[in-house]
Order: sequence, then structure tokens, then C-alpha cells
Amino acid sequence: MKKILSLLLVLLLLGITVIGSGVYNIAATEKHWVITEKIIEWVRDSSIATQAKDIEIPPLNDPDLLITGAKHYHAMCTQCHLAPGIKPTELAQGLYPQAPIFYQHQPVIDEKVLSNQIKENFWVIKNGLKMTAMPAWGLTHDDKTIWGMAIFVQQLSGMTVERYNQLTDHLSSGHPSEQDSDHSH
Repeated sequence: MKKILSLLLVLLLLGITVIGSGVYNIAATEKHWVITEKIIEWVRDSSIATQAKDIEIPPLNDPDLLITGAKHYHAMCTQCHLAPGIKPTELAQGLYPQAPIFYQHQPVIDEKVLSNQIKENFWVIKNGLKMTAMPAWGLTHDDKTIWGMAIFVQQLSGMTVERYNQLTDHLSSGHPSEQDSDHSH
């Protein structure tokens, strides 16, 4: 038992020395090893599911809630998560890990899966995610607004440009999408 503990201590010290030496490249252009990526995804998904499982979903059938979520999403989320009709931004292209592109996801039909995803969307939007550039919007937004964003994110799956424009009303609000303007940097 003493030898095992000694070996673990030596491996821990060796690991700390290697990581602390700067040899490990933390650049966003340097991808994780496949096993590292799988472990990170597993920890993230398990944590989100555990944290969100007991959240009570309020009534979400108010059409104004969806529109509020759509407008907040358009103003705060499209730089990373994009939207129908919006070309990839420089910010979105430079993120690692890449932010999910919700409108490209398959729509969820199963009610239990849908319920879990809405709870998880709410939890992530409210609390953010460490080391991903996902901010904790709960610090600046109330729960009602976050529920609107959570339900909108869920409904983005397979959404058309026309429906997105209708919900965000962005053409008349002065927030043109990338497709509507031809500006370069």
C-alpha cells in the first residue's frame, strides 16, 4: 500500500512539473487529445444534467416569452452560436471548444428529452460554463428572460431564416444579419 501511495505521489508531482513547465500548449488552435476531449465532454454533460435535473419548468406557452428570448438571443448569442441566415463570425470561428450551432440541431420530439434539454438550456444560460467563453447571464438577467432564451434555443432546431427574422424582428430593429450587409474588416 505504501508503494502504491508513493507511486501516485511521484506521478502527481511529475504531472504538476510537466504542466507547470509550460510544455502543455493551451492555445485554442491546438486541439485536445481525443481522450481528453471525451473526458471533458463527459464531465460537462454529467454536470449540466445533474445541476439541471431538479429545476421546475414554469409555464412557457406565453408567445411574448418566446419573442423576448428571440430578441435577447439575437442581441447576445449570435456572435458565437450563429442563427439561420447569419454567416460564421470571426469570434465563432476562433472559439475552442466551438459553440453549438443550435439551428443546425435536429428537432427533439420526445417530451422527456425536450423537458430535460429546456432545463439544461436554462441552467447553462443562467450559470455559464467555465473555460468555454459561455457567460453566466443570470448575473444580469432575470429568470423569466432566461426561460425565454431557453425555450427559443430549443425552438431554433431546424428554424428557417424567415421564421428567425419574424421572431427577432431584426430587420426593422437595426440589427442586420451578416447576410443583409456586406461589410468586411
